[in-house]
Amino acid sequence: MTDVPVLLVLDLLGTFAFALNGALTAVRVAHVDVVGVVTLGAVTGVGGGIVRDVLLDALPPASFLDWRYLAAAGAGGALAFLLSGPLTRFLRTIDVLDAAGLGLFAVTGAGKALASGAGPAQAVVLGVITAVGGGTIRDVLVRRVPFVLTNELYAIPALVGATLAVLAARGGVDEVLGVPAALVAAAVCFSVRVVGLHYGIDAPRPLGTRRARATPEEGPSGERPPEGADA
Repeated sequence: MTDVPVLLVLDLLGTFAFALNGALTAVRVAHVDVVGVVTLGAVTGVGGGIVRDVLLDALPPASFLDWRYLAAAGAGGALAFLLSGPLTRFLRTIDVLDAAGLGLFAVTGAGKALASGAGPAQAVVLGVITAVGGGTIRDVLVRRVPFVLTNELYAIPALVGATLAVLAARGGVDEVLGVPAALVAAAVCFSVRVVGLHYGIDAPRPLGTRRARATPEEGPSGERPPEGADA
């Protein structure tokens, strides 16, 4: 699916946005140097796609076959390192770009899984992994509970977008609409994520528990930055 020029461009933009957001998160949460910032940004940008390709036995992963993915991810991480101070004033805008990347990654991930012969349920799961896998790997590397498991609507919008993409493809819709079908599914994911951001909506939590809100000195999950996490 990402061979389509429009989707390829959007996929690269999503990779850049993921890397930028991931690197800024690393700056706020962990004490890392330039290597750590760029590496964690790149991992956020391409990590989910690498995990998907490994599970599909599509080796080498797409990010190693097309230099543009690593370039986009590296650029996002480098920009976060160089302009981490000024960029903190635009975190909400970056979150919106990240939401766009979330939707596109969920859809393209599911589409690639279907093209590789995966079943509908497996394709949905791999679409979600593509969308949230990079951020999960980043969080593990900085020693915190993955953001996707603790805060806001993140995996759920990806699940919705991947499911819609699979339903469109299995119903023959994607064969007729092509790019529009993929973009509609991505747009639904994007909309759910942005609504969640705007209204501060969290995923359902166990009864009697509540989300711990972060302070400016803490990471998004509310914990203090770990000590000794330099690269």
